[in-house]
Amino acid sequence: MHITAKTTLLILTALAAAAPTLSQADRGAESGRSYNQGHGDSVQLGPRPFFLVDDMQDGALKQALQSCSEGPFRRSDFSIGHRGAPMQFPEHTRESYEAAARMGAGIVECDVAFTKDKELVCRHAQNDLHTTTNILAVPALAAKCTVPFQPASFAADGSLLSPAKAECRTSDITLAEFKTLRGKMDAFNPRARTPQEYLGGTANWRTDLYSGPSSGTLMTHKESIELFKALGVKMTPELKSPAVAMPFDGFSQQAYAQKMIDEYKAAGVSPRKVWPQSFDKNDVMYWIANEPEFGRQAVYLDDAETAADLPNAAELAAYKAAGINIVAPPIFALLTTDTAGNIVPSQYAKNARAAGLDIITWTLERSGVLADGNNGFYYQSFDSAVRREGDAMQVLDVLARDIGVIGVFSDWPATTTYYANCMRLK
Repeated sequence: MHITAKTTLLILTALAAAAPTLSQADRGAESGRSYNQGHGDSVQLGPRPFFLVDDMQDGALKQALQSCSEGPFRRSDFSIGHRGAPMQFPEHTRESYEAAARMGAGIVECDVAFTKDKELVCRHAQNDLHTTTNILAVPALAAKCTVPFQPASFAADGSLLSPAKAECRTSDITLAEFKTLRGKMDAFNPRARTPQEYLGGTANWRTDLYSGPSSGTLMTHKESIELFKALGVKMTPELKSPAVAMPFDGFSQQAYAQKMIDEYKAAGVSPRKVWPQSFDKNDVMYWIANEPEFGRQAVYLDDAETAADLPNAAELAAYKAAGINIVAPPIFALLTTDTAGNIVPSQYAKNARAAGLDIITWTLERSGVLADGNNGFYYQSFDSAVRREGDAMQVLDVLARDIGVIGVFSDWPATTTYYANCMRLK
């Protein structure tokens, strides 16, 4: 059936008018949250999603999204807080998680690494403390880093000979030491001559406004669970690939995978509220075999660097046959362009759906300014069709309506929340 743009707009407008409006009390009862009811129930989108919609090319989709600008807005599981809200808040910090929840993320992510004493903490990588925390400014802990800070070297004409470097791992320090650190924006200055200079380098489209000495509160995995329960959001922990050889001091990969699940069980969290993730298929298969209630929603992340690296139809069908129900490739894997230059579903997307797999994707709002072109990794397969900031909403629309993804990770969840509410996605 051919549906015109005018018909699409009429349908969407009618749906928006007919859909029931939830009161704040209704939304609170629906979510079961207990964290400061006024705070927890309030979805505060801020100006960005409205800016993106206004910046869209004129058409039915823009009109439909503008028509719901008055809300009401509520949380949506379609909107997933990627490391919290790291476009502006230091990733995997309490402040970042709270910002994501305020922006309507129904699910929030804690990437899980482990410390020297084998305690689980929220970090995007086991070996990123030198770029995501202030560890190099704490001499006693900086001295424990796997690779202590080494300054950049320069030629006589000032050109860079070798960049500054360091490598600090969660496994270099104990949990107690980890908790003394502060989170900062993930960045470094390759021309640094001192540890203090190295801690700079934040991209000019991000900000250090929320990276002060009284913010950037680091979280253990257990603390993230309790915070997410209090905020009324669901949870998607990612078991990070260790930077150390496993077993680590007797701690095996299987024990690591099990400990992550055990902390949800100990906290009384329903498996229906948890989407455990890993780039390692062995982790996903371990959960399916040993924790089937959690394994049912286990997410197999795809680390493809280009379209050529993606699994084919037979491989995707084999995932489903093995018990994997959800795959999560990067956005570029799901999109391409047609002969008219429009953004359309990729063959991978079609193959994944044909295999009976649900799809989550990552990561929106991570590529900075879009209108300047050359938008990098996430847009590599369809960058030619992206010409303005508002095209982010077109990307969401193809992902949601044409492909049927069940969730989108975003560095600024307000954008996905706005779209999900307008399109009545749960």
